[in-house]
Amino acid sequence: MRKDISEYMKQLQKDGLKPNYSEVARMFNCDYRTVKGYYEHPEKDSVRVKKPSKLDPYKQIIDDKLALKCSYYSIYKFIEKQGYPGKYSILADYCHKRKEEERKKATIRFETNPGLQAQVDWKEEMTLHNRIGIPVTFNIFLILLGYSRKKYIELTLDRAQDTLMSAMIRAFIYFGGVPKEILFDNMRTVVDQSKTEYSKPVINERFYQFSKDVGFEVWACRPYRPQTKGKVEALAKTMERLRPYDYEFDDVDELDEIIRDLLEDLNNEVSNATNQIPNVMAEKEKEYLHFLPTKETTDTYLTIPPKRKVSKESMVVYNKRKYSLPTNYIGKIVQIKEEKPYLYIMFNGSVVAKHQLSTKPFNYQKDHMIEILKSDAMKRRTNDEIEEVARKNLEIYDSLGG
Repeated sequence: MRKDISEYMKQLQKDGLKPNYSEVARMFNCDYRTVKGYYEHPEKDSVRVKKPSKLDPYKQIIDDKLALKCSYYSIYKFIEKQGYPGKYSILADYCHKRKEEERKKATIRFETNPGLQAQVDWKEEMTLHNRIGIPVTFNIFLILLGYSRKKYIELTLDRAQDTLMSAMIRAFIYFGGVPKEILFDNMRTVVDQSKTEYSKPVINERFYQFSKDVGFEVWACRPYRPQTKGKVEALAKTMERLRPYDYEFDDVDELDEIIRDLLEDLNNEVSNATNQIPNVMAEKEKEYLHFLPTKETTDTYLTIPPKRKVSKESMVVYNKRKYSLPTNYIGKIVQIKEEKPYLYIMFNGSVVAKHQLSTKPFNYQKDHMIEILKSDAMKRRTNDEIEEVARKNLEIYDSLGG
């Protein structure tokens, strides 16, 4: 008996929802008729058990190798060395049927009931250049509601667990609610042990607590099954729409604005999958989303300061203003914390620079300016000469804005 399928079907019936049998079958890696049987006959304690096949213990391996486009015969020789006692013809027949199933699946659109599911992924380490040619490498957090196709995307400088959780909270606020379940790949910030044919994934304890606090169920894809979360995979490819902005922005803040504009465009354009506008569809889906968690809960996961990468000029950008820090932090990721009237720049939890919040475009501290000049442009000058240049430069910067 597939107790996991049985319990899932019972919960859907309790919620008054009818499943898409094919999509649920994909989630549980079984035949859609099995899913249908559990939904239509929940009183049954078991379903008909098929006669075991010599191939059964090796089907997970075979599926994984097929996903890697290995030939039937190479797979046969591979599992033969692992103890497979059957004939090649049995394996070839199974592989042919699996390919036919995948081909048919590719022609069917799998839809999700409103409020049921969202999918999460990252567009990892994308690099664009600012207007003066300096490369900026960043990530984009991606989440998409399965029914309406409403998206939320966010620029991040890392993919740490804290970053993931805070981005998800902002996404739920943007959506106006929380879906019942969220599908992830086997990212390390979510899964401690991947799912296989015969075992469930082991969810990271801290992330599991986060899911309970916020109110969603965690679903993890099996390895080599990117099609399971095909909706968000397609969204990741859409991020290539940012390429025309290469050499067309000044700093991370401006790039962040460009990504926010793209988000609004995507949610107001007709979806190729549904032929509907996501924002319009989302109005219906919002009725089925769970309520947002309490402000106390959201604040717990939104206390993470924003992050910035220190530029080669030993500065970080915050609200379109640049602030200096010591040169030994060039290239590192630091956190920014605003506590008016000051701006704190932190590394590994320690404050490494403190500035008065300013409207000036450039904000140097004198010791940082001297250190920067010594490290490059004036490394052969005397200390007195460097200090004089630093003093004059600071006067010029002070005259800009203010």
